[in-house]
Amino acid sequence: MSDKPPAPSAGLRRDMEILELLAGHGDDRDADGFGVSWIAQRLDREKSQVSRALRALELEGMVERDPVTRRYRLGWRLFALAARTQHSRLVQVAAPFLRRLTVAFDEEAYLCVLRGNQVLTLLSMPSSRVYHRVWEGVSVPVIMAAAGRALLAEWEDERVRQLLRAVLPSGLEGAVAGEREWLADLAHVRSAGYAVSDIELDDSSAGVSAPVRDHRGLITAAISVAVTRTAARERLHEMGAVVAETARELSAALGLKPAAAEAGYRSGQPSG
Repeated sequence: MSDKPPAPSAGLRRDMEILELLAGHGDDRDADGFGVSWIAQRLDREKSQVSRALRALELEGMVERDPVTRRYRLGWRLFALAARTQHSRLVQVAAPFLRRLTVAFDEEAYLCVLRGNQVLTLLSMPSSRVYHRVWEGVSVPVIMAAAGRALLAEWEDERVRQLLRAVLPSGLEGAVAGEREWLADLAHVRSAGYAVSDIELDDSSAGVSAPVRDHRGLITAAISVAVTRTAARERLHEMGAVVAETARELSAALGLKPAAAEAGYRSGQPSG
């Protein structure tokens, strides 16, 4: 009995060739995609055969066809799968780093990403205290979490102002930070590597957060610690420095090279 793995079917192999071609030439033309004739010529296959394969892939969401140009590009399902895979790896790699923070401070730690004007928690790590609210999958307004400041750190000021004008509640100037304070907080993240906020995911008194970068040096997530006990402002900044260093180590574990890290931390350009 042979242990040799079965060879992929000819149909599957041909479909993969189409997907790889579309993925590998995504920057060659504009967003309209590629025509059946061009794909068939590149793959040295019959146009009718390629057309049938593309229709089947379209039904599964693997490719999509522009209704005007009739050209094909990669579909929503591939991008959805890629996003889920990216988040899965991010959570797996980040877990021990968050655990280290909970041990160091005996406070809850979080891994968050930006979704529109919301902060989405991918992972929450409990402290030693009995009560722990599970935040995974929960979104809160960007203004209600220290992670929001870390995630927006590289946005241009005008882009930040536009977002704040859309989400800041009117008449509650004393409850939320105004534009000037927000911009100052973002400048602090760029210079010191972390944010300190008096508003956090839960009813905690404060939170500290730092941005996590991907292999390109762009901010892809944030790690945060929610401070549930009264802490002096100096103590929060001491914690912030530790969280920032942990975020840098996590970024390196995700593939960030030193040169990209240096360029990313000097950059003031938006990451999204």
